[in-house]
Amino acid sequence: MKPILLQGHERSITQIKYNREGDLLFTVAKDPIVNVWYSVNGERLGTYMGHTGAVWCVDADWDTKHVLTGSADNSCRLWDCETGKQLALLKTNSAVRTCGFDFGGNIIMFSTDKQMGYQCFSGEVLVNVKEHSRQINDIQLSRDMTMFVTASKDNTAKLFDSTTLEHQKTFRTERPVNSAALSPNYDHVVLGGGQEAMDVTTTSTRIGKFEARFFHLAFEEEFGRVKGHFGPINSVAFHPDGKSSGGEDGYVRIHYFDPQYFEFEFEA
Repeated sequence: MKPILLQGHERSITQIKYNREGDLLFTVAKDPIVNVWYSVNGERLGTYMGHTGAVWCVDADWDTKHVLTGSADNSCRLWDCETGKQLALLKTNSAVRTCGFDFGGNIIMFSTDKQMGYQCFSGEVLVNVKEHSRQINDIQLSRDMTMFVTASKDNTAKLFDSTTLEHQKTFRTERPVNSAALSPNYDHVVLGGGQEAMDVTTTSTRIGKFEARFFHLAFEEEFGRVKGHFGPINSVAFHPDGKSSGGEDGYVRIHYFDPQYFEFEFEA
């Protein structure tokens, strides 16, 4: 399973995001560059230039006409996907950490840091649960949006019901989990992580130390790993028929699964 290696960032990856069809992959990092790639061969299609700080988040709308990014430069920007032209600039009082489109592409959402005397933007809290003991690093929905998986510094990823926020499953590891994603067509969840970036230099950086780990959704048991990154994995995402991961080492790796993966049956 030789990965396609995407080299388009100077700093560590913050998020990777497929468009709905899966033919394009958007990547952002702790540099001001926003890249878009052809997922089938890893060719870089283009770059969205304009941010002046680390870019924390990226999203594409339903029909991939527009791209939305949020940055530490206290801005949220809307781009024309095809031309790379900046269409709108939303200035905020602090860094934008998450952003996204609604289904129609007419409404955007974003969240900001609470810092420098500014409160973060916040709507009315409808439901609140506390299942993790440490910071939550990532939240990703299932394809049908009935469930979501969280990744936490407490060395676990957890599965929740989207409507009730009822906690359903827990996936345990020995290291902080930075990102987790649910497979669109199997009962699989993939976890990416490693230790804190500042601790990496004090430990062995042999290849394969930082692995994407696969768990069965129902049985909560690990059944496989994918090696490759030289640093902690910061973001994982499932393609409709593949997987990719983005790491602290600044590389994005796209893995197209071997036939054995699709033929694999978990024995309880």
